[in-house]
Amino acid sequence: MKKILVIEDDISIAELEKDYLEINGFSVDIETRGDLGLSKALINQYNLVIVDLMLPFVDGFEICRELRSKKDIPILMVSARREDIDKIRGLGLGADDYITKPFSPSELVARVKAHISRYERLMGDKKNGEFKDSKVEINGLSIDEKSRRVYLHGNEVILTTKEFDVLIFLASNPNRVFTKEELFEKIWELDAQGDVATVTVHIRRIREKIEKNPSEPKFIETIWGVGYRFQKNF
Repeated sequence: MKKILVIEDDISIAELEKDYLEINGFSVDIETRGDLGLSKALINQYNLVIVDLMLPFVDGFEICRELRSKKDIPILMVSARREDIDKIRGLGLGADDYITKPFSPSELVARVKAHISRYERLMGDKKNGEFKDSKVEINGLSIDEKSRRVYLHGNEVILTTKEFDVLIFLASNPNRVFTKEELFEKIWELDAQGDVATVTVHIRRIREKIEKNPSEPKFIETIWGVGYRFQKNF
């Protein structure tokens, strides 16, 4: 049985999440304090951690930072705060997804299932050596799909799991325009009725790391009113 840790100081919300996840076959632990939740996440083996942003003692940002530096498991951040800066910071610290409250419990369950499924498939490919032995090299940008490492003019660029997924997908399909909805469905493997603003945040973070001038991107071009395109030649 897959184990989920919910770090949420609103016990009514935590219990609701627990009920829906258990109905869908997950084992769920709850912790209402940030410091205790972080300790529990580091000590025990969980398949995914759901962490609220505003928590007593240690907030969700710090939990995400510490957990991501020590463990490679899916992290789902939830918050009532809708500001883009919070999404950018949370996703930049390594959260795989960010959901704003209020959200549908069924949406939460769908995202949990998708992230665990994708993570297990990724880990299975690593274990069995089934990654494509391929590299994408364009204008000084080198993306190694097998090792999941990125280099810009010989210097390694550190990307989060989802940032890499977005970049390799776009780079593997150059000069083709994808809508935010298409990217959300391809990368997060969820229906695009979810929060596609997550795609915008990831694109912005990737640009900050690989573009010489993020405000005038060369690699990932915005096609206004449509979506994004990875430029192979510029």
